[in-house]
Amino acid sequence: MAETLISPGVLARENDSSFITQGPITVGAAIIGPTAKGPVGIPTVVTSYSEYQNKFGTTFTSGSNIYTYFTSIAAYNYFNNGGDTLLVARVVSGSYTAANTGTTGQTISGSLGSTNPVLVLETLSKGADQNSSSSLDISGSLASGSVSNIRYQIVNSNTSSGTFDLIIRQGNDNTNQNIILESWTNLSLDPFSPNFVSSLIGDQTYTYVGTDITPYLQLSGSYPNASKYVRVKTVTTTPGYFDNNGVAKVAYTASIPINSSGSFIGAVGTLQAGAQYYETILDGNKAQGIPSGSIADTDGQGYGSMINLLGNKDDYKYNVLFTPGLIDSLQTGLISAIISTAQNRQDFIFIDDLVTYGQTIATISTKALARNTSYAASYWPWVQTQDPDSGQNVWVPASTIIAGVYAYNDKVSEPWFAPAGINRGGLSVIRAERKLSQTDRDTLYNNKINPIATFPGQGPVVYGQKTLQTQASALNRVNVRRLLIALKSYISQVANNLVFEQNTATTRNNFLAQVNPYLESVQQRQGLYAFKVIMDDTNNTASVIDQNQMVGQIYIQPTKTAEFIYLDFNITPTGATFPA
Repeated sequence: MAETLISPGVLARENDSSFITQGPITVGAAIIGPTAKGPVGIPTVVTSYSEYQNKFGTTFTSGSNIYTYFTSIAAYNYFNNGGDTLLVARVVSGSYTAANTGTTGQTISGSLGSTNPVLVLETLSKGADQNSSSSLDISGSLASGSVSNIRYQIVNSNTSSGTFDLIIRQGNDNTNQNIILESWTNLSLDPFSPNFVSSLIGDQTYTYVGTDITPYLQLSGSYPNASKYVRVKTVTTTPGYFDNNGVAKVAYTASIPINSSGSFIGAVGTLQAGAQYYETILDGNKAQGIPSGSIADTDGQGYGSMINLLGNKDDYKYNVLFTPGLIDSLQTGLISAIISTAQNRQDFIFIDDLVTYGQTIATISTKALARNTSYAASYWPWVQTQDPDSGQNVWVPASTIIAGVYAYNDKVSEPWFAPAGINRGGLSVIRAERKLSQTDRDTLYNNKINPIATFPGQGPVVYGQKTLQTQASALNRVNVRRLLIALKSYISQVANNLVFEQNTATTRNNFLAQVNPYLESVQQRQGLYAFKVIMDDTNNTASVIDQNQMVGQIYIQPTKTAEFIYLDFNITPTGATFPA
């Protein structure tokens, strides 16, 4: 009840106008590239590097050497520097399929035998490395078992209750040393049971459809995948397992999986022979074993498909995109497709690695001048860093490390601060490919390339924040482009809630009541010098309203960064007075 005065007196009331406007839905980075394992062609969100390792692996062996994809090193740098969410789109070369407990190897069967498997599981990860073979040695180890693949075990099979337990084990364990990854208890084949195996583990899969106007992933299956490793591919159901007396039906008891263990088989997909890694990448068809391919590829497993898929801003949210391993000079068409996607979406910035290792300043400058967009930025030179998983010192393109710079910048400040300089642009790397002189840095910056400088006692530092836009304007700076991305993201979210609402002053005031406080908070956080929002009768005239439109005009003055600091030292004679 409102407070009022009944008799003479003084009433001190509080009017709280300090309510904080709800912030925007936060989104993180996205990365497209090869990984050691994991779902192929299905953009997947991970929230920590340990989760990334679990789903996408780390090191792999090619020939007699151990490698790590740039994707993994970038993910490590992103999360290690404060990144929150990372959308990972795994790409492969050729056709990759999942492994399963199919009929040609060990099967999950009931008491009637293996000729009629009652349950088939399929790995979520794809590739021949998911095949764990079916031959066991004396210790119970799988001949092809590895840390990357898995095996299964059925225990506590009970025909009276119609239940069983499923254990997912790591592929390189043995009988005496089980490495249990997941356990699922009291599973049932009865679709009417709350413990129905498909509903608990999940049975969904996605198929890439690239033949429509907008590519999309078509979902099959009824139950979301709760398991991190497998899904139910097929199951022989036992609907109504018990009769009216509560006794298991004889026709169904032989279907309950018996206690057993086994492996996964049937997957295809291997590394491309002759692949080039790290600083040896010189051929766009051999870079990390992933050919550049066609922009219009429709198999759902290559770069082209993932670029097209991530063009859907309703399904995939991110504010910065990395593709370490895609080199502009080698895969110009794919990079053009990414930049086109960025310009169409207008809600992310792309980090473009322009040239391969060992190039000259003249070469990279020529390449940079061929690009003209505020939705991309480039950094140079390559840097040497320690691979967190193999321990090797390896050369990587700048985008691999810049992922961490952007994450750190956003953690300690805001997206509209420059991800550069000693305070926010320091790199935890061994060395840069070369030490740049002031003249080198001037040339690079004049050509829209952000130099990675090396200072005594400081090490490599990002020392520039230009976009690849040629025209001189506020948007040729990364902090301003990212400011606009952040503002448009929030304000668009506010506007989405007004679609189909009445076009009245009340609705427009509702918009202003949310947008103005948010812009004020951005101004307080040093993102804007000034702003003004107009959404009233002046721009929503009768003719505009009759066209079912609502118009808002937002004027902003972005803050600029101090990139060029002049310090004048004036020497005066003894006795001279200093200016006031």
